[in-house]
Amino acid sequence: MARPIRTRSRKVFLWICIPGVTTESSSWAISEETTKEGKVSIPTSSILKSKHRFWFSRFGAGIIQDVKARAPWYISDWTDAWNYRVVPATALIFFANVLPGIAFSLDLIETTKQYGVAEVLLASFMAAFIFSIFGAQPLTIAGVTGPITVFNKVIFNILQKEDNPPIYLHFIGWVYLWGAIFHWVTAILNWCNFLKYVTLFSCDTFGFYVSWVYLQYGIQVLTRQFVPAGSPEAQGTLVSIILALLMLVTSFLLQSLSQTTYFHRHVRRFFADYGMPISLVAVSAMAYWGRFNVTDPITLPVGGAFQPANGRDWLWVGIALPFGFILWILFFFDHNVSSLMAQGSEFPLRKPPGFHYDFFLLGITTFLAGLLGLPAPTALYPRHPYIQPPSLYPTHIVRHEVPVAVIEQRVSNLAQGSLCLVLLSGPFLHVLNLIPRGVLAGLFWYMGADALRGNGITKKMLYLIQDRVLTPKNEPLRKVRKSRIILFIAVQLVGFGATFAVTQTIAAVGFPVIILLLLPIRTFLIPRMPFTGEELAVLDGPTASPFTMESVGGSL
Repeated sequence: MARPIRTRSRKVFLWICIPGVTTESSSWAISEETTKEGKVSIPTSSILKSKHRFWFSRFGAGIIQDVKARAPWYISDWTDAWNYRVVPATALIFFANVLPGIAFSLDLIETTKQYGVAEVLLASFMAAFIFSIFGAQPLTIAGVTGPITVFNKVIFNILQKEDNPPIYLHFIGWVYLWGAIFHWVTAILNWCNFLKYVTLFSCDTFGFYVSWVYLQYGIQVLTRQFVPAGSPEAQGTLVSIILALLMLVTSFLLQSLSQTTYFHRHVRRFFADYGMPISLVAVSAMAYWGRFNVTDPITLPVGGAFQPANGRDWLWVGIALPFGFILWILFFFDHNVSSLMAQGSEFPLRKPPGFHYDFFLLGITTFLAGLLGLPAPTALYPRHPYIQPPSLYPTHIVRHEVPVAVIEQRVSNLAQGSLCLVLLSGPFLHVLNLIPRGVLAGLFWYMGADALRGNGITKKMLYLIQDRVLTPKNEPLRKVRKSRIILFIAVQLVGFGATFAVTQTIAAVGFPVIILLLLPIRTFLIPRMPFTGEELAVLDGPTASPFTMESVGGSL
C-alpha cells in the first residue's frame, strides 16, 4: 500500500510502500504517468537490461539475474527507511499479518491439535527475518495464509482416516521437505517465467475462492461451539454469535467512516489504518462486560511463552512426496501471484523484482517450517480487506495528488516480524488468550465479505445490475457486450466452484491443482471463445506492470 505525504513545494505526494499491500480504491489508484501537471516517468535505467527468457538453457540463470539486478539496491533498501511514515506503515502491516494469523491459529488448533498461536507467530517471524534480510523483493511480506491452513487441515483429515496413521508432524515435515526441493528445482530451472501467463482472470478467481473460505471458517468456528440447548455452555455459544456479528458490523462501520467526509483527514486515515485492531479490542472487551462475562464465552487457546502447541518438542520426520508436489503447486501460484500483486502497476517502482531468487528462498523457509514443526509461511494475498485503505480524500482534492515515489525498504518487514516474536512472551500471550472465539469468527466474516466486495468478479456482477443511466460514461465495461461479460464471469465461477467443491470432499488435497489449471484455461480456452481483443483487454489484464514482469520474461 502506498502512503501519501504532502510536500510544501507543490501539491504532490510521496508514497510509502507497505510490503505486501495494494489498494483497489479508485481514489488512490492515481496514474503514475498522466497528471494535470504533466507526466511522471519511471526511471528506465533501473529496468532489467536483459531480454533473455531463461527457460531450460541455463540452470540458475534467473536466480543469478535477480541477484545481479537487486544487489546494487541493497544498501538503499535500508537507508531509504529513514522516513517517519515507516513507523505507522510497520504498525499497519503488523496488524495485517498478526490478526488473520491469530484467526488461522484457532482453526488449526481446533482441527489438527498441533499448530497454535506460537507456531503461527514463529512462522511469521521466520519468514519476515529471512525475506527482509536476504530477499530480493522487500515489498512482499510472508506469513500463514488461508490456503496453507486448508492444506494442513486436509492432510490431517486424510491421516486420521488411516488404520495406523503416522505421526502428523513427522509426515508434514517430509511434505514440506519435498515441497522445498520442488521449490529449489523450480527456481534453478527458471520456471517462474511461467508467471507471464498470470492475469487478473486467475487472480480474481483465486481471490473469490479465498473470500468464501474465510466466510466458511467463520461459520465453522461458531458451529464447533454448539452444545445441547439445556447445557450450561449454551449461553456462551449465543454470546459468541453476538460477538461475531458485533465484530463484523464494527469493522464495516469504521471502514465506512474512513470513506466519508466526517472528521479531519488524519482521523479518517487512522480509522482506515487501524479500524480492524480497534474493532477486535473493543468487541473482545465487550465479552467481559456485564452479563456477557457471566456466560464465560470460549476464548483463543494459547500455550506457554515460546512453547509449541500440545506440549510437544520442535521436531520433524516422515515421507510424503505427492503431497510435497501439491504443496509446490499451491505455493508456486499463491506466493508468486501475491508477489506480483504487491508490486502492481499503480506503484511507480524504481527497484527491480526477483521472483526466481525469492522462490528459492521460499523453499528454504518451507524446509525450516517442516524442521521446526511450523505451518509453512507464504506471501500474504495483498488485496485482503484488512490491509486495504479506502479513499481518505474527496475527489476534487485527489485530482491534485500524484504519486511521485515509493519507499521500497526492508525495515517494516523486519520490524513487524520482530513484533510477532514479542507476542510470544508470557504477558502478551495472556492478552491473546482473552480474545473470544466469536470475535475471531466475526474477523473471518469481515475478511471474506469485504474481500468479496472488492473482487473483480463481484464488481462485474454488480455492473450487470446497475442502472445504465447512472453508470459513469467512462466505465470501461461499457465497451463490452453484456453477454460477453456474463460468459467471462461464468468461466470464472466454474473455476471457483470446482475449487471450492473439491475442498469439501476427500479429494480436497488436490485443490491447488485446480487453481493452477486457471492459467491454461485463460491462455488457451478463453481466446477461443467469442471475445474480441478489445473486450478481453477490458475484462482481463496483466497482474503487474511491464517493469515488474520483465523479471519473468514479460506479460502475456
